[in-house]
Amino acid sequence: MVIPALIDVTPDPGLQLGPIFIGFYGLGYALAIAAGYSLSAREAAARGLDRRIPIDAILITVVLALIGGRLYHVIDQWDYYSRNPLLIVLPPYSGLGLYGGIAGAVLAVWIFTRRRRLPFLRWADIGVPGLLLGQAIARWGNFFNQELYGTPTDVPWAIPIECRNRVAEYACPPGSAPDETFDQGFHPLFFYESAFNLLGVLIALWLPRRFAGRLRDGDLVSFWLIWYGAGRSLLEQFRQGYNWTLGGAGGIPTAVVIGVVLVIIGLVTIWLRRTERFGTAVSLAPGTRAIDETSADAMSDGTPGGSDRLATDAPVAPARTPGEG
Repeated sequence: MVIPALIDVTPDPGLQLGPIFIGFYGLGYALAIAAGYSLSAREAAARGLDRRIPIDAILITVVLALIGGRLYHVIDQWDYYSRNPLLIVLPPYSGLGLYGGIAGAVLAVWIFTRRRRLPFLRWADIGVPGLLLGQAIARWGNFFNQELYGTPTDVPWAIPIECRNRVAEYACPPGSAPDETFDQGFHPLFFYESAFNLLGVLIALWLPRRFAGRLRDGDLVSFWLIWYGAGRSLLEQFRQGYNWTLGGAGGIPTAVVIGVVLVIIGLVTIWLRRTERFGTAVSLAPGTRAIDETSADAMSDGTPGGSDRLATDAPVAPARTPGEG
């Protein structure tokens, strides 16, 4: 049996419904947001917290994530937008940068938890599995837009890229039709990233269940920093045609630098939490409704009854001491 070295599929970027065009890229982001927040609500409930909190935060998070993602994309493509500045703010919007989107989302969660007087790191941890799930889903928008692909390859799962969507390094011969592919395959980086994000979801769900009482608030955030930073930096080695590099043309891609910095921050913060008193050591398994007594005051959201409340029908987990776990 001969396995073809190309998955010969060039999808349409969206649906045309009369005068309205609906892009699969945008639909993917909407689905990613819905799935991510649904999982975050389930994780909140599994820890004995109010599952409505993530839903309450959805508006500010989506708005700031879109702003951050757009800013990152504009900086990345500044040569183009410097010549067309109105396109930065006027439709149609052509792109978002993931790192910028996540930075905006983190800022939104910090603002929301500060206003509600909730522990930021605890709620950021709750959002990590949902964030990874959303990333895994949203990356398929790159497939429909024929972007985020790697170097040419003959592996069986290679995908074709039409001439109109190729970076300069892999340009088609002069005079080629825009929809021509020449039966040439490329590494599907969007799929690789989606797959390792899905694996990250499983790990982020497993860790607090396996190590309940040993993790500290913020450890899942550190896990995301290490997991995504390392994976993204590795996958960036397959790409060409960067617009945003450090050191000019031929320099280091900014995404790689950011990924390495994230890994370092993740490792350092995990170490610090075990040498200093950085928050409370609680990350409980599903079904365990108790939390550390020392964080009771921090868990109040400032509303009558406290929507992010302590459970009263289960034993309280013992307080941790610096250096444990």
